[in-house]
Amino acid sequence: MAGRAVPQPGLERMVPFPGHPLVVGVVPGQNPLVVRTAVGLAAALGVGLYAGYVDTSRYTVSEHPDGSVTHAALDPDTADDSWRDTEAELRDHLATLLAGDGVPWQLRYLAGRPDRALTHLARAVDASALVVGTRAPGGGPRMRELLEGSVAAHLAHHQHRPVLTVPLAVVDWKEIRTPWER
Repeated sequence: MAGRAVPQPGLERMVPFPGHPLVVGVVPGQNPLVVRTAVGLAAALGVGLYAGYVDTSRYTVSEHPDGSVTHAALDPDTADDSWRDTEAELRDHLATLLAGDGVPWQLRYLAGRPDRALTHLARAVDASALVVGTRAPGGGPRMRELLEGSVAAHLAHHQHRPVLTVPLAVVDWKEIRTPWER
């Protein structure tokens, strides 16, 4: 397979902030600081917001021009419609969290790898930037990030839009130790 040039970030590829929505990555139970940060920025820019949830237990069958996807369960023997409950829960939570802000928003239920799915959504809606939170505190999420990598880092390295990362937990510099000191 011949290597093709990967489009690089540049002035000619910048998407202007005015008139272009933001994409915010959301997950159930997420700290509201991520969405509130995205809403504050969207309001300041006078643009709308697309909230994207990526279900990693499902895969994308097809991508649509509006940023939505057709998806299916990874296990073909599973008749799993529980994703509909997750979507409804997220939609209700966002409606409550965003009530009265005046920022138009839409939820997109996506599937697969979070970085790729959010990139697809950002391209489809011609977003000017993406907003994501940092990993949750604790050993489990830390191990998962070590194995899979940070969604924010993957986004920053594999697409040309700016990525605003909202810190959700801060570690005191004095507490940082090497893995063998734990």
